[in-house]
Amino acid sequence: MSERSNVVKSVLKALDILEVLDKKHEIGISEISEILHWDKSTVHRLISTLKQKGYVVQNPLNQKYSNSFKLFEMGNNVVERLGLRRQAQPFLERLAVLTQETVNLAIMDGSSIIYIDKIESQATIKVDLSIGKKLPIYCTGLGKVMLAYKSREAVEKLLEKEAFVKYTKNTIENLEGLFEQLEQIRKQGYCIDEEEYVEGLQCIAAPVKDYSGLVIAAISVAMPKYRYDEGEKEIGYTKIVKDITDQFSKELGYRK
Repeated sequence: MSERSNVVKSVLKALDILEVLDKKHEIGISEISEILHWDKSTVHRLISTLKQKGYVVQNPLNQKYSNSFKLFEMGNNVVERLGLRRQAQPFLERLAVLTQETVNLAIMDGSSIIYIDKIESQATIKVDLSIGKKLPIYCTGLGKVMLAYKSREAVEKLLEKEAFVKYTKNTIENLEGLFEQLEQIRKQGYCIDEEEYVEGLQCIAAPVKDYSGLVIAAISVAMPKYRYDEGEKEIGYTKIVKDITDQFSKELGYRK
């Protein structure tokens, strides 16, 4: 039996609706119908089913739909079962104390990264990227530092359909440019995000490795550029982030 014959089209359509709601946040049946080029009756039937199962909620004021917290809760349960967030907590806390900036823990999710934990800076002006947020892997410090330890073939396959959207003037534009950066990141063991996804945001990230040497996550410290430019934070913060991720990797069984 072919892989195609095992695909249930109605399930694919339901997932398409969830992805549209994820991008658009809150929209009505007519808008979903226009985006997906489906009949309104099809959209209504599928979204009613998703609502009944608790994956979608409807705003009683405007009758529009949005995703519920159910998928987030399911994903959160996966993270908890992995135990990664719990194990990382003392290391994130130590990094937050040493830098007084926002620190993040992320894992790969296809061609994106997803934030699974963070500790926010107490500063008035701070970086705010929430837990559960997904960002492109090719233009974030956290993403690139995880990509750097994959083979060229694996990276090409992962990003073969990536559009390489240019979010800022510093965003990488193609695979070849990315491979040049990944080689340097691998040599130095960390990545500095120079306002590649958000203007004014600086980020220093380093990999977390398990007992086999596989990069399973990344930790970063993120801050507004103007604070990063004060003094010699690049040198100091780079060492701190690398020390913290090395300690965490060692706890997970990694030995150089």
